[in-house]
Amino acid sequence: MKLAAVVLTYNEAAHIRACLSSLAFADECIVFDSGSTDETATLAKNAGAQVIHHPFQNYAAQRNAALQAVAVWADWVLFVDADERVTPELAAEILQVVRHPGDIAGYQIPRHNYIFGKLTRATGWYPDYQTRLLRAGRAHYDPEKIVHEVVLLEGDLGTLQTPLVHYNYRDLAHFRHKQRRYSRFEAEVLHEQGTHTRPYTPFTMFARHFWWRFVTLNGYRDGWHGLLLSLLMARYEFRKYRLLREMKG
Repeated sequence: MKLAAVVLTYNEAAHIRACLSSLAFADECIVFDSGSTDETATLAKNAGAQVIHHPFQNYAAQRNAALQAVAVWADWVLFVDADERVTPELAAEILQVVRHPGDIAGYQIPRHNYIFGKLTRATGWYPDYQTRLLRAGRAHYDPEKIVHEVVLLEGDLGTLQTPLVHYNYRDLAHFRHKQRRYSRFEAEVLHEQGTHTRPYTPFTMFARHFWWRFVTLNGYRDGWHGLLLSLLMARYEFRKYRLLREMKG
């Protein structure tokens, strides 16, 4: 069973070396780059990875293109983001399951999210399962889900026990930058789907999402950290629906 580790990148020079180092257990590492203007590609090549350049359309399309590129020789594909790390314990578990897959077409992996440098155990960020270990030829991404991609499997879904480490959101500025991009993507999807809103919708979505994060998903267990994240994610929902209102005129 051949395992390809794939990292999608765009200007990830700060992360790419450490990420690839954690993927040394794979048969080959592929950096699927969408036009980086920094040293990402050079650093990846120096680390022994194969670099494939592919223009970015959306996240689902990018992952599907990467799957097609490696499926000609790989039996399994592990997707890892540049700001994620595979621990030795997770690497050992991955190697064990790909040798004896049965009818499993993909595995979801829990994730430890470090937000503003703090491990976040509630507020919706744990176990934060990500379906990232895919059997080539039996998995693809739903082309309709262009943000927060959804994997479609031809077979069963398994679950790994060892978490993937995610160094998510360095600081508040980084958080706001990424959420602005995601909120516009999602607003555009809602607009294309014909979703209707009312003038008060951004406010009700803010309140509902805050309650969901802080109460339903136990954000209060993360203390002030959980309160801040609940407010920030509620603000993200507010912005998404405000953008949708603007798109509809």
